[in-house]
Amino acid sequence: MSDNLKDILSHLSTDIDQETLLLYLQDKLSAEKKHEVEQQLLDNEFANDAMEGLQGIKDKQQIAYMVEMLNRDLKKKTEKKKQRREKMKLPDQSWLYISIIIIILLIIISYIIVHKSMQGG
Repeated sequence: MSDNLKDILSHLSTDIDQETLLLYLQDKLSAEKKHEVEQQLLDNEFANDAMEGLQGIKDKQQIAYMVEMLNRDLKKKTEKKKQRREKMKLPDQSWLYISIIIIILLIIISYIIVHKSMQGG
Protein backbone atom coordinates (compact mmCIF):
# COMPACT_ATOMS: atom_id res chain seq x y z
CA MET A 1 0.00 0.00 0.00
CA SER A 2 1.10 3.55 -0.62
CA ASP A 3 2.78 5.28 2.30
CA ASN A 4 0.77 8.44 1.56
CA LEU A 5 -2.45 6.49 1.89
CA LYS A 6 -1.27 5.15 5.21
CA ASP A 7 -0.34 8.68 6.34
CA ILE A 8 -3.83 10.12 6.07
CA LEU A 9 -5.65 6.99 7.24
CA SER A 10 -3.42 6.63 10.27
CA HIS A 11 -5.07 9.68 11.83
CA LEU A 12 -8.57 8.23 11.64
CA SER A 13 -8.27 5.85 14.53
CA THR A 14 -5.57 4.55 16.81
CA ASP A 15 -7.50 1.34 17.42
CA ILE A 16 -7.75 0.19 13.81
CA ASP A 17 -4.81 -0.92 11.71
CA GLN A 18 -4.27 1.11 8.53
CA GLU A 19 -4.23 -1.96 6.33
CA THR A 20 -7.51 -3.07 7.88
CA LEU A 21 -9.10 0.29 7.07
CA LEU A 22 -7.99 0.04 3.48
CA LEU A 23 -9.28 -3.52 3.16
CA TYR A 24 -12.57 -2.40 4.73
CA LEU A 25 -12.91 0.39 2.17
CA GLN A 26 -12.20 -2.05 -0.65
CA ASP A 27 -14.72 -4.52 0.80
CA LYS A 28 -12.10 -7.25 1.17
CA LEU A 29 -12.72 -8.16 4.82
CA SER A 30 -14.65 -11.07 6.25
CA ALA A 31 -18.05 -10.31 7.76
CA GLU A 32 -16.69 -10.82 11.27
CA LYS A 33 -13.76 -8.46 10.71
CA LYS A 34 -16.06 -5.88 9.08
CA HIS A 35 -18.30 -5.96 12.12
CA GLU A 36 -15.30 -5.49 14.40
CA VAL A 37 -14.12 -2.44 12.39
CA GLU A 38 -17.62 -0.95 12.42
CA GLN A 39 -17.82 -1.34 16.20
CA GLN A 40 -14.53 0.48 16.60
CA LEU A 41 -15.67 3.24 14.23
CA LEU A 42 -18.82 3.79 16.28
CA ASP A 43 -16.65 4.88 19.20
CA ASN A 44 -14.98 7.60 17.13
CA GLU A 45 -17.43 10.05 15.53
CA PHE A 46 -14.82 11.76 13.35
CA ALA A 47 -13.48 8.47 12.00
CA ASN A 48 -17.01 7.25 11.39
CA ASP A 49 -17.88 10.36 9.38
CA ALA A 50 -14.65 10.08 7.41
CA MET A 51 -15.30 6.42 6.60
CA GLU A 52 -18.86 7.19 5.51
CA GLY A 53 -17.54 9.85 3.16
CA LEU A 54 -14.93 7.50 1.74
CA GLN A 55 -17.52 4.76 1.28
CA GLY A 56 -19.63 7.13 -0.81
CA ILE A 57 -16.98 7.11 -3.51
CA LYS A 58 -18.00 4.68 -6.24
CA ASP A 59 -14.56 4.05 -7.70
CA LYS A 60 -12.51 2.65 -4.82
CA GLN A 61 -9.29 3.02 -6.83
CA GLN A 62 -9.94 6.76 -6.86
CA ILE A 63 -9.59 6.80 -3.06
CA ALA A 64 -5.85 6.18 -3.29
CA TYR A 65 -5.48 9.05 -5.76
CA MET A 66 -7.58 11.40 -3.63
CA VAL A 67 -5.68 10.54 -0.47
CA GLU A 68 -2.38 11.12 -2.24
CA MET A 69 -3.60 14.52 -3.44
CA LEU A 70 -4.82 15.43 0.05
CA ASN A 71 -1.48 14.48 1.57
CA ARG A 72 0.39 16.50 -1.05
CA ASP A 73 -1.81 19.56 -0.47
CA LEU A 74 -1.52 19.19 3.28
CA LYS A 75 2.28 19.02 3.10
CA LYS A 76 2.38 22.10 0.85
CA LYS A 77 0.18 24.12 3.21
CA THR A 78 2.06 23.10 6.33
CA GLU A 79 5.37 23.84 4.61
CA LYS A 80 4.13 27.32 3.65
CA LYS A 81 3.01 27.98 7.23
CA LYS A 82 6.33 26.74 8.54
CA GLN A 83 8.24 29.02 6.16
CA ARG A 84 6.02 31.98 7.12
CA ARG A 85 6.64 31.28 10.81
CA GLU A 86 10.39 31.13 10.18
CA LYS A 87 10.28 34.50 8.41
CA MET A 88 8.37 36.07 11.30
CA LYS A 89 10.82 34.72 13.84
CA LEU A 90 13.24 37.35 15.10
CA PRO A 91 16.89 36.54 14.60
CA ASP A 92 19.13 36.19 17.61
CA GLN A 93 19.84 39.73 18.74
CA SER A 94 21.97 39.17 21.82
CA TRP A 95 24.45 41.79 20.57
CA LEU A 96 21.64 44.36 20.59
CA TYR A 97 20.76 43.58 24.21
CA ILE A 98 24.40 43.80 25.27
CA SER A 99 24.76 47.17 23.49
CA ILE A 100 21.65 48.53 25.20
CA ILE A 101 22.92 47.42 28.62
CA ILE A 102 26.32 49.04 27.98
CA ILE A 103 24.66 52.31 26.87
CA ILE A 104 22.42 52.34 29.95
CA LEU A 105 25.44 51.71 32.20
CA LEU A 106 27.37 54.53 30.49
CA ILE A 107 24.41 56.90 31.00
CA ILE A 108 24.18 55.96 34.69
CA ILE A 109 27.94 56.40 35.22
CA SER A 110 27.86 59.75 33.35
CA TYR A 111 24.95 60.92 35.50
CA ILE A 112 26.79 59.98 38.70
CA ILE A 113 29.98 61.75 37.56
CA VAL A 114 28.09 64.91 36.52
CA HIS A 115 26.03 64.88 39.72
CA LYS A 116 29.15 64.57 41.92
CA SER A 117 30.99 67.30 40.00
CA MET A 118 27.99 69.63 40.43
CA GLN A 119 27.96 68.99 44.19
CA GLY A 120 31.71 69.45 44.55
CA GLY A 121 31.90 72.56 42.44
